[in-house]
Amino acid sequence: MALHLIKLAVGCESVKELTSRVAERARLAQAQGLPRQHFHITRMVPKRDAEVLDGGSLYWVIRGEIAARTRLIGIEPFRDAEGIGRCRLIMEPKVHPVSPRPMRPFQGWRYLAAADAPPDLGKAAEGIAAMPEPMRRELRELGLL
Repeated sequence: MALHLIKLAVGCESVKELTSRVAERARLAQAQGLPRQHFHITRMVPKRDAEVLDGGSLYWVIRGEIAARTRLIGIEPFRDAEGIGRCRLIMEPKVHPVSPRPMRPFQGWRYLAAADAPPDLGKAAEGIAAMPEPMRRELRELGLL
């Protein structure tokens, strides 16, 4: 069974904004002759990388909610220009909205068991994903979503 990672999407206000960021980064990579992919650099390298790469995703927390995921396709440890160890989390350039779930802030990333991961919204809920973020949040808080 896959193991996932969870991370805060710092500075991101909505799934729509995350989607446009990912698409722009993938476009820039392709323009530089690199594979069309999205990556995020973090300090710590997942020790359970084999489990994470066995179908795992990076779940993004946006404004206090687990709101989206991107499928992980690679993990590359490296040293930056100052000699500090870093890790490049490589993902597919497609954002999948998930059923929103509240999540408190934390630093770095955390493991997320497959059983604890929220389900994708899927085709049936595309209308929910297309709603303006404030409206969706208010409806969820009212118990209508």
